[in-house]
Amino acid sequence: MKSYLRMRYMVLLLIPLLFLGYVVYQWSKEEPGTKKIIVGVKALDENEFWRVLIEGVNTASREFGVDVSVVGPSQEIEVDLQIQLLEEAVKQKPDAIVLAAGDYNRLVPVAESIRKAGIPLIMIDSAVNGDYAQSLIATDNVKAGQKAGKELSSRLPEHAKVAIISFVQGTSTQIEREQGVRSILKQRGGTEIVGTYYSEGKEERAYEITKKLLLERPDLNGIVGLNEPSTVGAGRAIRELGLVGKVKLVGFDSSVKEVKLLEEGVLQSTIVQKPFNIGYLGIKTAVSIIEGDKMPRHIYTDSVIINKDNMYTEENQKLLFPFVEE
Repeated sequence: MKSYLRMRYMVLLLIPLLFLGYVVYQWSKEEPGTKKIIVGVKALDENEFWRVLIEGVNTASREFGVDVSVVGPSQEIEVDLQIQLLEEAVKQKPDAIVLAAGDYNRLVPVAESIRKAGIPLIMIDSAVNGDYAQSLIATDNVKAGQKAGKELSSRLPEHAKVAIISFVQGTSTQIEREQGVRSILKQRGGTEIVGTYYSEGKEERAYEITKKLLLERPDLNGIVGLNEPSTVGAGRAIRELGLVGKVKLVGFDSSVKEVKLLEEGVLQSTIVQKPFNIGYLGIKTAVSIIEGDKMPRHIYTDSVIINKDNMYTEENQKLLFPFVEE
């Protein structure tokens, strides 16, 4: 059995690397002068956020006439595979690399390699520990975390117990959102954060963690889910245990499942980012830097609070149901 699992892992590992090799072969047939950009994401299609972000990348690549290759593991937890893919990407000498880092510290050597190779580095969504990128395009995650904290705080009793269901430990997005949530709840007298729990970006894991937590802590009043799978998994557990309304839930991002949770009253609010804009601006910024333009070091995209009362407005419907090409 272990032998089979090792073989399966090796096959999964080789597929993205073979794809990157194919991309390089295709590049060799392109007209000279075509700008070539490699985009390294945390996960290719693990949840709606990445699918929409990649659509933004693809739209910008068509608009600006650049050749873009998007590479990444299938799950956010596979940081080692992302590192390997990026090491291979550096060898291909693209005109720029756009990167959403799967880990704040572990991706630092890769960022150093990119800089030493003289390749412009543009970070999107998640940064690394150090001053390696020419520009960062992301949600202001501390501010977004503060929004989530305020949304939950307004729904809690005077003395409350709260849990944070996070995703992959060590990413800058996770660190900053939690920082924002905690900064608000800390201001609130009598609120205890019982802990931060990591779903590894998996809905089922978030469901299992939350169900166990709710059974062990019947005094829990609120939960913050820091991304879509964590929010949906937590919501499933709340609904299954008949705690809708008793345990308040505030989350992040948007999906059909989250919309259903909002409609059912399981989810009180969700902080919705603009992943299409992040992907689009990542390519636009990369093109500008390749052409010699100086760009801002930080470009923050907005986040919006959506709840049952405002979810049906035309503007919020566009955020909840972004167009993604099949």
